[in-house]
Amino acid sequence: MAIEEARMEVRDKLYIGGSWVAPSNAETLEVVNSATEEVIGTVPAGTPEDIDKAARAAAEAFPAWSATSADERAKTLLRVQEGLVARTPELATLIARELGMPFTLSNLIQVGLPVMNFYNAAQIVGEFKFEEEVGNSLVVREPVGVVGCITPWNYPLHQIALKVAFAMAAGCTVVVKPSEVTPLNAFVLADIFDEIGLPAGVFNLVTGTGPVVGEAIAAHPLVDMVSFTGSTRAGKRVMELASGSVKRVALELGGKSANVILEDADIQSAVPAGVAACYINSGQTCSALTRMLVPRSRLAEVEELVVKTAETYTPGDPFDAESRLGPLVSAVQRDRVRGYIRKGIEEGARLLTGGEEPPEGLEKGYFVRPTVFSDVRPDMTIAQEEIFGPVLSIIPYDTEDEAVEIANDTVYGLAGGVWAGEKAHAEAVARRLRAGQVEVNGGGFNPLAPFGGYKQSGIGREAGSFGLEEFLEVKAIQR
Repeated sequence: MAIEEARMEVRDKLYIGGSWVAPSNAETLEVVNSATEEVIGTVPAGTPEDIDKAARAAAEAFPAWSATSADERAKTLLRVQEGLVARTPELATLIARELGMPFTLSNLIQVGLPVMNFYNAAQIVGEFKFEEEVGNSLVVREPVGVVGCITPWNYPLHQIALKVAFAMAAGCTVVVKPSEVTPLNAFVLADIFDEIGLPAGVFNLVTGTGPVVGEAIAAHPLVDMVSFTGSTRAGKRVMELASGSVKRVALELGGKSANVILEDADIQSAVPAGVAACYINSGQTCSALTRMLVPRSRLAEVEELVVKTAETYTPGDPFDAESRLGPLVSAVQRDRVRGYIRKGIEEGARLLTGGEEPPEGLEKGYFVRPTVFSDVRPDMTIAQEEIFGPVLSIIPYDTEDEAVEIANDTVYGLAGGVWAGEKAHAEAVARRLRAGQVEVNGGGFNPLAPFGGYKQSGIGREAGSFGLEEFLEVKAIQR
């Protein structure tokens, strides 16, 4: 299946107050197919005026929506889920074109997870206890209000759904700004909301850039909370702007997650799983396990298996069934990742496979070779900074305590992994890692588990009942 011919997706209106409305100006943003470098669509370049309209619409809709029953909100979310299921092939194709994730994975992950998010939010809100007796107080949990949702490009619809489904389940209304790099899928979601007859103003969509539209959301006085996913640098800016009105902030930021392989681990299982956990979505995953910590005594054995595994990740056309690694999302991202590869070589890391040259035959498109470095020191740039590409750093260690120290020695704390011969041993080490999620011996992703980070990886949690609680205020009524 060859790269699909670019079909222009022209979206020239914003979704505000239950209607498709003209933006405040005529400027547009181009959306580029990351595999072909061709323009495949345009969206409005929103302005603070558009955000003001959306925030006012959301504020007007809040009293009625927050007064609906949990059961009614759950039914609405299930109708959205059904709409997403019906449009799965369309969405998977669209995201594969925007982002570059191979179509099979796009279908499974980029659409499958949002479908699950809406379903999970509906189930959880139907069972959630919004009131409890504490002594002579009735403690009630109420929706926080208008939520500004600012989302990234790497899992575009999933990140929107994680915020929107749970915020709406809680009784909040939302103003959504998707990434300007991968915005087209968000319009399909808006279409679904429009088709099911969602009350006007509950869901609002404004496209635009972070410095313009994102900052307008974070600073707007009618926005009660900002839920942001993106870089730590941008998250700090959101926090600064939100502080002006002391609004609630939830931040899911960067990561530099360690995969600790212990002396007694099953290397034949741990290494391939570790490479997969680094290269998923071409390494464009905040929780990717990008640092593989290995006992020095087993370094040569691990290196051989890592290289063998990494070289099976064939870059190519996202619509070719043989491709295991799509392009990066943009020229900026490709150049950034290649710069980190160059930096790794300059600082003395040993390049085992890959490199900064484009993969053979893929000079067009934003492709990067699956790359592995070894003999990486913990203080090297590639061991400390988030690369966001298919680059794995192997770091040798001498003792288990040293491994834990290295794993915790970054400003991030989003995720991690531990492999050991005995599960109890792996769990004991997992408890020592300062990270929001740690998988043990390849433990599977759990969409109901809380997701979020320690340190500069963020504030708050998404998904499951924890994700619902993020959008609730707590009130005590003394009686």
